[in-house]
Amino acid sequence: MLRLSLTAKIVLGVIVAAILAFMYVPLMLVVLNSFNAARIASWPVRGFSLEWWGKAFTSEPVRAALLNSVLVATGATAIALVLGTLVAFALQRYDFFGKRAVNLLVVLPIALPGIVTGVALNNTYNQILEPIGIHVGFFGMIIAHGTFCIVMVFNNVLARLRRLNPGVEEASKDLGATPWQTFRMVTFPQFRSAFIAGGILAFALSFDEVYVTIFTAPPGVDTLPLWIMNQMARPNEANVVNVVATVVILASFIPVWVSQRLGREIDERG
Repeated sequence: MLRLSLTAKIVLGVIVAAILAFMYVPLMLVVLNSFNAARIASWPVRGFSLEWWGKAFTSEPVRAALLNSVLVATGATAIALVLGTLVAFALQRYDFFGKRAVNLLVVLPIALPGIVTGVALNNTYNQILEPIGIHVGFFGMIIAHGTFCIVMVFNNVLARLRRLNPGVEEASKDLGATPWQTFRMVTFPQFRSAFIAGGILAFALSFDEVYVTIFTAPPGVDTLPLWIMNQMARPNEANVVNVVATVVILASFIPVWVSQRLGREIDERG
């Protein structure tokens, strides 16, 4: 067991504290400025007011952007849950030619820079599909998000499938259960936590995506990250942006907490 001297512990503690401060102090400034009575975000906060919260919650563009983000993230998550789970089962349960290549192709979109994926999809939509009469529109943005969300479900489900005991499924079949009954009552409950955790991570990843969205969003359609980015060029709207960002920060604790709980449940079962 590695033992650190008192000096080393103090140095490491200072480094960790500095890193945490660098990460979270800017977030606290965003939260504080959402209550800033001044029209322009500033430090120190001159006075506290709920004016910007009222404007944010009654703003139609904010509501529309939020709805778009939820719709896109929900659609992308649905695609990721279905395809990610199917690919995980295929790679875990079967041996076939090109298995490693399929694994690489599934994981690759999350490793590619978002701007590369966005440009590639934009070219595909505008230069290949539209000339032949296929207009993907809003659905194209959902598909674009689904391409990199699949890996979140795939990794979680595949890791769990590798730890399943195949003897349980075989016992279910020996007792007369159909393949669907075996999957529904035996297999799925064993990887359900990983399935849900992957879906939560996919939703969160899609919800705050910017680069792919810029290149695939239909004209006049804003998601919440795009709306925030566009409003940053307007100083008088800065505190409304801070309110929206504060709500997103608070809402982000929910998927993180749930995924951590599910992760502990997976470890305990494994």
